[in-house]
Amino acid sequence: MINRARDARDRRNGQQVADRRAAVRKAPARRRARWGLLRSAARFQGRRLLAALAAGAVGLLGCVTTPIGRRLGWRWLMHPGRRLYRRLMDAAHANRAQRDGAIRARRAEEEAAADRDLNEIGDRVARPARIIPTAPTSAQEVVNVSGFKFEEAAAEMENAARSYEPDGNMEVLTMIENLPTALLSVANTFRILAERSDEEFAFEKDVAGAFDDIHQQLLNGVDAAETLVPLFRNVHEQDIARHESPRNGSEAEKGWNV
Repeated sequence: MINRARDARDRRNGQQVADRRAAVRKAPARRRARWGLLRSAARFQGRRLLAALAAGAVGLLGCVTTPIGRRLGWRWLMHPGRRLYRRLMDAAHANRAQRDGAIRARRAEEEAAADRDLNEIGDRVARPARIIPTAPTSAQEVVNVSGFKFEEAAAEMENAARSYEPDGNMEVLTMIENLPTALLSVANTFRILAERSDEEFAFEKDVAGAFDDIHQQLLNGVDAAETLVPLFRNVHEQDIARHESPRNGSEAEKGWNV
């Protein structure tokens, strides 16, 4: 059952690869045909414009000949502009159909030639019928990739916050007081990325603007962190005073059993 599912998946993948290869091979022929059809359409519209101008000029003459033709019963004198326009457009339609047919036939020939000329690397390389797994080696090669690993630093901070067990609430106060500086460093990270994206990296200006937007949003977080410090001190003023200004020493404050 598993083998049948794998075979079906391999067939689907192989068909998708073959379709993509065929599209790549036929792309030049289709591109030439598309431009040829566009030029044919433009030529047809040009002939339509010329036909309208010619029919309009003859139509002015028809203002005189049409009443005479009605009176004498001669249809060939009536509406000469309309008949000229119809004749010219019939010829233009026929010529366009002939041109478009030739373009499509040429595209079909080029696509057929591309299908016959299969020169894919995968078709020239001998491959096994099944993927043969290699035996694991005892020594594994370690590849060190240098670069900016912001996600790793962020994950470390998240794990540290999850497992954080402070020795006391005053330690939390110290952390809160240092929080604006820490967030400012994070914000400066994106400011630097914005500057380098604009000046050094081969990025569009929109990318640098997006980094700068993140920098501005993080600066709002810095402002919020700065308001947290006085808030924490105000709501815990008495608790903090017992530690920062203990009465008769820290041991005496423990008498309150808080």
